[in-house]
Amino acid sequence: MRFVQVIWDEEDDPLGNVQHVAEHGLMVEDVEAVLNDPESEGFSESSGRPCCFGYTDSDEYIIVIYEDVDGDSAYPVTAYHVPEP
Repeated sequence: MRFVQVIWDEEDDPLGNVQHVAEHGLMVEDVEAVLNDPESEGFSESSGRPCCFGYTDSDEYIIVIYEDVDGDSAYPVTAYHVPEP
């Protein structure tokens, strides 16, 4: 999957997705790297949202849970480190 646009909230929004992924030790670039080149895809067991797994540019394995806005745009909801398969 390759999204044309990844939608991010304002960086200083304490309730936004930028701050949420930062709470998990990740940056916007980490999430976008996995969204644009996932190792695998599926759906979150807890929320039912689409998700993908993959490696960041610094070789960390993470999951990204997102909302598919319109087929070309994704809104990352959360992302965090997971064990490699």
